[in-house]
This record gives sequence, C-alpha cells and structure tokens, in this order.
Amino acid sequence: MMMVFVYTFGLFLLVILAMAVGYIFQKKSISGSCGGIAGLGLKKACDCPDPCDNRKKRMAKEEAKRKAKEALWNENRIL
Repeated sequence: MMMVFVYTFGLFLLVILAMAVGYIFQKKSISGSCGGIAGLGLKKACDCPDPCDNRKKRMAKEEAKRKAKEALWNENRIL
C-alpha cells in the first residue's frame, strides 16, 4: 500500500516538474482551452452598458465596507 502512495507521489512530482520546465522555456502560464472571456472579444463578464440592480447593490455594499475600513484605519492611526 505504501508503494502505491510513493509511485503516485512521484508521478505528481514529474507532472509538476514538466509544467515548470514548460513555463521556464515558453514563459507562458497555464490557461484554459478556450482562452476565457478575452478570447470572445468581450472586455467584461457582463456585456451590458449598465450593471443590473443586484450588481449595483453589491458594488454599493463593497464601497461601504471599503469606506468603513478606511474610517476605522484613520480613526486608529497614531500619526
């Protein structure tokens, strides 16, 4: 049973080594087969001109969190 683990671990190390060598020589990172959204010519995930209401709410919530963290940081700053 232990030999199965050793062989499997060795196989994984060989695969990782092969990927590392490929990256070193080609300077190209691992990517998906289709190229993602950029391959389709889209600049963003949603191609509509204005974000939807749910997205606007989420963006407002994130901005409020950011402002709260900034206010807390400024309040507790020594200098």
